[in-house]
Parts: sequence; C-alpha cells; structure tokens
Amino acid sequence: MKNRKPLLQALFLALTGCLTKSAYADGTSHDGQTLYPAGSQQSFAGPDDYFSGDVDVRLVFPGNDTADYSGAYVTFQPGARTAWHRHPAGQHMIVTSGVALTGTRDGRVIRFGKGDAVWCPAGIDHWHGATPDAAMTHFVVTGSLDGENVVWKDKVSDAEYLGGVARGDRGDAPVGALSVRHQAITPIAAYTANGDIESLKAAIHAGLDKGLSVSEVREVQIHLYAYAGFPRSLNGIAALMSVLDERAADGIRDEPGIAAQPLPSETNARDLGETVQTRLAGGPVGGPLFDFAPAMNELLQSHLFGDLFARGVLNYQDREIATLSALAALPGVDSQLQAHVRIATNVGLSDEQLSDLVVVLRRSVGAWPATRAQRALDASGGGRDDNP
Repeated sequence: MKNRKPLLQALFLALTGCLTKSAYADGTSHDGQTLYPAGSQQSFAGPDDYFSGDVDVRLVFPGNDTADYSGAYVTFQPGARTAWHRHPAGQHMIVTSGVALTGTRDGRVIRFGKGDAVWCPAGIDHWHGATPDAAMTHFVVTGSLDGENVVWKDKVSDAEYLGGVARGDRGDAPVGALSVRHQAITPIAAYTANGDIESLKAAIHAGLDKGLSVSEVREVQIHLYAYAGFPRSLNGIAALMSVLDERAADGIRDEPGIAAQPLPSETNARDLGETVQTRLAGGPVGGPLFDFAPAMNELLQSHLFGDLFARGVLNYQDREIATLSALAALPGVDSQLQAHVRIATNVGLSDEQLSDLVVVLRRSVGAWPATRAQRALDASGGGRDDNP
C-alpha cells in the first residue's frame, strides 16, 4: 500500500489537474476561444483509495497556461464520500442534483442542495459526498498550485460519516412543531417544483416510508401543477409511478389512500372557489393586477380554489405546506411566496411550524430554498397581496 498510494495519487492528479492541460490542443485556436465538446474529457470511477462507495468523475475542462484550474462533475451514489483531503489552491463545489454534505476536522458539517455553492479555502482538511438515502452530483472547480491540486489523506470512517450526517441533519434548530407528515410533504413538493427527479424519487421513498399514502403523494403533484406547471407535475407523477414499481418489486405494499372527491353536480366551482379564496386570504381578493386581467382571478377561483381544493385527500394545511415548499424552490416568485406565508397562518399553521419548515427545507433540499423561505417569513408583515 505504501508503494501504491503515491502512484494512485499521481494518476489522480494527472486526470484531474496538471496533465489534463494536454486537452487544450483538442479545442480550436490558441488565439481564440476553445471548445471542449461534451464527453471529450476523461471519465473514470473514483479510486477506492480516495473514495468510499460508488463515485463517478467526469471532467469538463482542464487547466491551461493562464488559468490553472479545472472543472469536473462528480456523482456520488447514496452513502458515498471522499476521503479526507485538502486543496492547495482551494475548491468551489456547486450541487447540480441532490443534496451534498461537506465536513471539516473541527466537526462542522454543511448540508447544501441544488444550486447551492460552497467554497473550501486552501489548506483545509475536508470531505464531501452524498447523503445516505440519495445520489448527489456536484460540479467542482479546483485550482492548482505548484503543479498540485489535491493532497489525499485518511479515509472517512463510517462513524465519522454518520456523525457528519447527524450534524448536517440538525439544521439551525430542532424540529418539534412540524408534523412528520408535513416534513415528508416538504421535499416532495420542492423537488417536484424544481424538476430534480432523482432527488424527488428519494423523497417519495422517504415519504411513503413515513406513512404518506399513494393518493396523498399523487395529490401533492396534482396540486402543484397550478404553481409549477403541467410539465413538472406530470414528471412528478411519472416519478411516483417509477418509485411504486421499484417498491412493488421489493415486495413493499404501500397504502393506496382515499380517492379524490368529484365536485358535486349542484356545486358551482366559481362560487366555491371564491369562498375558499376569501377564507385563505383573510378577505376578498382584488387589486390592480386583477383589474387589469380579471380572467386570472376567475380562473383562480373556479379552478384552483374551486376544483382543486374541493378534491379532498389533502387538507388546507397540507396544501399550503406543499405550496410554500414548491414556491421556495422556484426563482422569481417572491411575492407569491410571501402571500402564501400569510395564507398559511390563516389556515392555522403556527410561526413555530413555519420556522420548522425552513429547517426541513435546509436539511432535505438545501440552503437556497431555505433562505428564500426564511426571507419570506421575515418579510410577511400583514396585509394582502394580489398574487394567489
């Protein structure tokens, strides 16, 4: 092993740093921009000496004479992680799918999700990898100093890894007010909205294991078409079908749950929806936006608050937890997110439950949606919004 490790380290350095500079010649002109076609760089399995579990490394671009850093996608299967290591010139990590963990020797652990970035400064011993339940991919940009971009150390033991998982799971505070049911709905809704299907599948597995019925998971995705669009909702339902097939193959029989209720023939969806909307918002909804486009409020009342809310399966609190989680995972919907914080309190969700929601988002989805949700909690100071 003493003779093998330096050889492996040299090989890994060659693949991830210095020797990949030769790929510069594969591009166009040295005097212009250089294209590295997808798949043109090396891909390889993470060596057992430096990784635990199944890891795939796919290089994207090498360093060159003026920019001594390289980029790569690294995919960790559930429970996989790096060994302890440090980067002489530091490293950026940006999650593209799933949830990542990274820990340092002082016991600090950061849990971060899709779109979140972590900078590891030069010379800090750290490890990074996936959670135990789901795969994770991050894009890393790694600098090189004096021909060296990584110094590998001892492997992360199972005890160190599981301790890191526990510390990363704690978030900012213990979760005591939000029910297990709502904790299970949160990542399902967020991943349905942001389109991260592999993480959604893991969240669905976890939700079913925690007692959600098939009809409840399905109803979350049906409800969210009004907020995230038909494509994300349909993809979410397809993910649920795939998960159910996997679980059936493993002999798991999930509770089907109750069926949605059709709107009674004598009920007018528009009238019902206006009543529901008024209750949720705390008063009649109107304003310049709906004056300019009255059809929008008519559609909201007749379809979203009428047809969808009348289906049952999920109660009003369930639907608001799903809506808040989805909006927190979507960019550019700040006013709607703030409006739904107020709606959530109108349907009986407490400040403590909403604070717990932020913690669960951070644990199960990442810092970005959790930060958005926290900002919405901080900004919602009363009054109504024209957004549904």
